[in-house]
Amino acid sequence: MEKLKIRIPELKEFLDEKALKYESPSFIKDDPIIIPHQFSNNRDIEISAFITSVISWGNRKSIIKSSKNIMSYMDNSPYDFIMNHSKEDLNNTNKSIHRTFNMTDLNYFIVSLKNIYENYGGIENIISDKNNGSNIQERISTFKKIFFSLNHPDRSKKHLPSPIYGSSAKRFNMYLRWMVRSNKKGVDFGIWKKINKSELSIPLDVHTGRIARDLGLLSRNQNDSKSVQEIDLRLREMDPVDPVKYDYALFGLGVYEKF
Repeated sequence: MEKLKIRIPELKEFLDEKALKYESPSFIKDDPIIIPHQFSNNRDIEISAFITSVISWGNRKSIIKSSKNIMSYMDNSPYDFIMNHSKEDLNNTNKSIHRTFNMTDLNYFIVSLKNIYENYGGIENIISDKNNGSNIQERISTFKKIFFSLNHPDRSKKHLPSPIYGSSAKRFNMYLRWMVRSNKKGVDFGIWKKINKSELSIPLDVHTGRIARDLGLLSRNQNDSKSVQEIDLRLREMDPVDPVKYDYALFGLGVYEKF
């Protein structure tokens, strides 16, 4: 099958098959999503997932190892640690945790997350509030403003995206996929009920971008917010109810099938 000759509806049938194949529990063991799967409390799930998504770049084994270290730092009770930590509980070194994400960044994230839960009711409330933007991508940018509304290290701001300034917000969109999509297939969690899965955007990175271009889903060369908008339109043509299920198809084609 020639890549560039696959088109809707043939493309839909092809990607539906791949999405069904790769969205399965076997996906979990090698993916950063394994970290929130270690918890049963919804607050622990969403916090561990958020922090894990923030550092999800590079080698997946390394991401998982670094995330486990962060969970250990928070006594493997992330919500309780965030809400009840003292200054003495925070390590004041600048030691690297995962590549450019270091202890200074993590400690600010802990303090800011406490503020988010105490004063906004949690991450979901901010992302679901239409006063924070007309769509999810705008609300991600608003979330960043709120997240860094406390006194913060300038260096830490690079770890959250602003789609209104061009970011594809790959890791945050992946996090939203984890939280919003149904857990019927045992991979995503579906614990957030205020956001519809039809609103989600593809977690676009260099790998999914390459596959999307090969399949004719994306014409732009950059992996930015405009490219997310373009590919979202194409995926919603194929499935307006659950367009982001195709993240599994694009990922599987790239990583497992070397498409």
